[in-house]
Amino acid sequence: MHNPQPDCLIEAEELARALEQQQRLVILDTRFSLMDKTAGYQAWQQAHIPGAVYAHLDDQLSSPVISGVTGRHPLPNPEQLARLLGTWGIDQETPVVIYDHGGAAMAAARAWWLLRWLGHSKVRVLHEGMSGWLKRELPLSSERAAVEPKPFAASEQTVMLAEADEIAASLDNGSIRLLDARGPARFRGEEEPIDPVAGHIPGAVCVPFTDCYDADGRFLSATALKQLFGEAIAGAEDVVCYCGSGVTACNLQLAMAVAGLPEARLYAGSWSHWITDLSRPVATGS
Repeated sequence: MHNPQPDCLIEAEELARALEQQQRLVILDTRFSLMDKTAGYQAWQQAHIPGAVYAHLDDQLSSPVISGVTGRHPLPNPEQLARLLGTWGIDQETPVVIYDHGGAAMAAARAWWLLRWLGHSKVRVLHEGMSGWLKRELPLSSERAAVEPKPFAASEQTVMLAEADEIAASLDNGSIRLLDARGPARFRGEEEPIDPVAGHIPGAVCVPFTDCYDADGRFLSATALKQLFGEAIAGAEDVVCYCGSGVTACNLQLAMAVAGLPEARLYAGSWSHWITDLSRPVATGS
């Protein structure tokens, strides 16, 4: 596992002060719903944190799906993503703040991971997301901010990724500890509302990403998070997170960073990619 990533969250009050002081930063609004893929953009149009630009999970933070080949949210092309970040006014020195609806949300952690994958270290997620901002009655805007494009020089961090063949080869010796971010019923194969095959990768441990948050959508304390991950990663030197499509797994990685734990890798294709090859083993039950 790699080094911890401190300072990965920002509180609403701190972001509000930064905006008042006109500090240089870029804010990404990543609100998204699997049930209505236009809802996030429509919400951004109606009201967003002042200056925020909208980043769409499917269209901008993922590549097109190739049926039977990729998972449901393939990683974006690094060069294309770097150009997109530049059009949003982001270069390697630009602090970036990312927000979603609230705790246990989807795309904010994904965007956090993607920027770091391209070598950008000055990126934080807004704690509690938009729900926390609204709760505190902080300023909103419906205006589209003027953006000055910047050159973004990507430095792809391939060490952050794990591939299916590597995982498959490790199943016999257990050299990789797999954490599955989906809920227990999907993990056990009792239900599968999205993918055509139910179950999990053999040897994986179920750590639902929703367990990382409290009832208000805030991350648990670092101590509580360490306890949550403790048994699952005990003695492991190489931890890999996955979920259904490689999006909510990033919440586990963000939670590990909040806890100050060594960084895990991401199986970006996740379960939806694993089952594209019927020769790969599938497990059910606990």
